[in-house]
Order: sequence, then C-alpha cells, then structure tokens
Amino acid sequence: MILGRLGARLRHAGRRLLLDPGEISTENHARKLHFTYFPSSNPTVAGETQKLNMFQAINHGLGIALENDPRSVVFGEDVAFGGVFRCTSDLQKRFGANRVFNTPLCEQGIAGFGIGLANAGISAIAEIQFADYIFPAFDQLVNEAAKVRYRSGNMFDCGKLMVRAPCGAVGHGGLYHSQSPEAYFAHTPGLKIVVPRGAMHAKGLLLSCINEPDPCIMFEPKVLYRVAIDDVPTAHYKIEIGKAEIVKKGDAVTLVGWGTQVHVLLEVADLVQKKLNVSCEVIDLVSILPWDAELVCKSVKKTGRLIIAHEAPMTNGFGAEIAATVQAECFLHLEAPVQRVTGWDCPFPHIFEPFYLPDKWRCFAAVRDVLAY
Repeated sequence: MILGRLGARLRHAGRRLLLDPGEISTENHARKLHFTYFPSSNPTVAGETQKLNMFQAINHGLGIALENDPRSVVFGEDVAFGGVFRCTSDLQKRFGANRVFNTPLCEQGIAGFGIGLANAGISAIAEIQFADYIFPAFDQLVNEAAKVRYRSGNMFDCGKLMVRAPCGAVGHGGLYHSQSPEAYFAHTPGLKIVVPRGAMHAKGLLLSCINEPDPCIMFEPKVLYRVAIDDVPTAHYKIEIGKAEIVKKGDAVTLVGWGTQVHVLLEVADLVQKKLNVSCEVIDLVSILPWDAELVCKSVKKTGRLIIAHEAPMTNGFGAEIAATVQAECFLHLEAPVQRVTGWDCPFPHIFEPFYLPDKWRCFAAVRDVLAY
C-alpha cells in the first residue's frame, strides 16, 4: 500500500513538472539506474585508447603504478583475489603476494598500516571495501595522516598514502552500503579528496593521488564500476586535483555535482533545454578538497543561479560549503537563492532508495523554481 501511494506521488510529481505521461515509469525509476551515463574522453592525452569500464580503468591504473614504482604496494580486505568489485583482479599474480595482499577485517589497522608505510617511503595504496566502513579508520586518517606534515614541521609526511573507497547508491545497498561520506573528510586540512564520474577520470585521478605529496582519498561511486565505459588512454596520465570541469556549457543556471550526480545533471540539462528552452551549465567538481571555487563562482556570475546536487544528506553536506562561498562571492550577481537537491536527513533506505536519491525529476523541479523566482 505504501509503495502504491509513493508510486502515485511520483506520477503526480511528473504531471506537476509538465512532463509527458510516457516519460514517467515508476518501474524504471525504482528498479533500474536512476541516471543515464554520459561517456568522457581526455583529448589532452595523445596516443592509444581502450574502451574500459571504471573498475577496469582503476585496475589498469593500479597496474601502471605498481609497475613504475617498485616501492609501491596495494592492500586491503580481499584485494588478493580482486576485491568485491574486481578492481585489483590479477594484480597479485603479476606483482606477487609481497606487493598485493589481504589485510585483516580492520579498517583502523589498514589506515594505520598505510600511514606507517608512507612515512617509511613506501607508496601505500589502501582499499576500504565500502566507504560506509571507513569510519573506524577516521581517527587514523584525520588525526594522524592529515597532520603528520604539520606536526613534524615538514620533516615527515604521508604523501605516499592513497585510500580508495567505493561509495554511494548501488540500487540495493541499504543503510550500510550506500553512504557518501565525503563531507566528513572535507573538514580536514591535510587531506585531499576526489570523486571520479567515470572510467577516464578514475584512472587519471588515481594516478594523481598516488603521486600527490599529501594523503588522498578517492571515493568511487560503486554503481559506475560496470556501467561507466569510456575511451581511456592506455598511457600514464593525470587529472589535476583541485580543478573542476565544465561538462556542458550554458547561460541560465549553473548545476554543480560530482560522481554519479554529474550524469543526473546532464540529463536535467537536456530536459530543461527541451521543456523550458533554456541552457544549463553543468560542472563536475571532480575534487572535493581542494575544490575549484574560482570556476564555480565564475559560472554563477554568468548565469545568476546555482543548484548543487549530491547523494549525501543535506544538513552539513558539502553542498552547504559551496552555497556559502557562492553567497559570499556572488551575492550581487544572484537572481535566485542557491538551491540544494540532496539525499534526505535520514539513514539511507533500502526499498525506498529511489525516493531518497536526488534524481532528474527533483533536480528539474529545482531548476524550474529558480528560473521562476
């Protein structure tokens, strides 16, 4: 009965948004991906490319890192046989059990072990099996890894520590396998945090994080591991940390997201163009810490309107930091209040996941509202 009522509300929401009845399917909305994947390319990297999905691109990047640096290791729960999402498949066969190995089921120990290795000059690439379970390692990452350089007066650092963690909605993860904890770590000077939106970005950001002089965390939207297929350069390349990307140009509303949400916003931009005949500028933040305030503010000064979308709950989500910065820097350029479209302030639900996510219908409604303000 409850699901029936929610389905009716969804259909009613579509009518309110002036959508055609044929465009609305509660079955598709609830049981399939809540977004369409938009492939990326890297025209700045010359040479051969290969069609890879995201977990294959990460695997390829890890292979390059291990090959180029004999003092690099990959470790985590079950990584020896490839990990839950297969990102480390065959790496132990190629590089041996001394360089690719399993750890106990202890996230605090994984992070602490990585900190020790990094301080000893070893490139430590750690995997936390699910981002939801990174919290036992929170103390090690926030109070140790992030502060080593500062407290030692630059004599020591954890720059050779890189942590990978699958995050976000996957369709059936529920409250313990669907969270997006990037905002917790964005409060920590000394860490760098990135979120790829697909295969090409995942490899480039991975290689950037491994060579970054500060400890890095890469949150990988797990729903993208198999559906995100790009033409990925086979050579070594990097994507700059701290530099956002304009994925689609526009002049009416700025839409900012990261990870999976970028694809939702690209769908929204197409829908807005079709239904409202205006263009949205879509920005992939790419890097959460540091984040590219300059590019975002430049876009908002042009459009006068900003909508931020992320899967994490609204209260104290990273969208609040963006909104506060834009309000301070762009106040006289704003034509409407900054809007956030996010997850709800509740535990991530299981069967109600489709109604928790900031999908294209909710984002479209926000665009409509700021244009009419």
